[in-house]
Amino acid sequence: MSKSKWLTLEERKAIEKMYNNNSKVSEIAEVFKRNVTTIYLELRNGYTGEMDQNGRAGYSAEIAQRRIFELKMKRRQQA
Repeated sequence: MSKSKWLTLEERKAIEKMYNNNSKVSEIAEVFKRNVTTIYLELRNGYTGEMDQNGRAGYSAEIAQRRIFELKMKRRQQA
């Protein structure tokens, strides 16, 4: 997996699949060679506002990607 600062959409989709299959955050972090905190922040960025089938906060890779894109654009405008 990529070790760049930002996760790719493909990585986010893989996180979404693992999370929806009830994988632990620590397992996801290990697969992507990222810190557990990074995965928790990613899950927060992709929060759908609903609970998933596992009773956890819902996550959408598309929502996370959109929020990160908006954040990047906002930072560029401030520079």
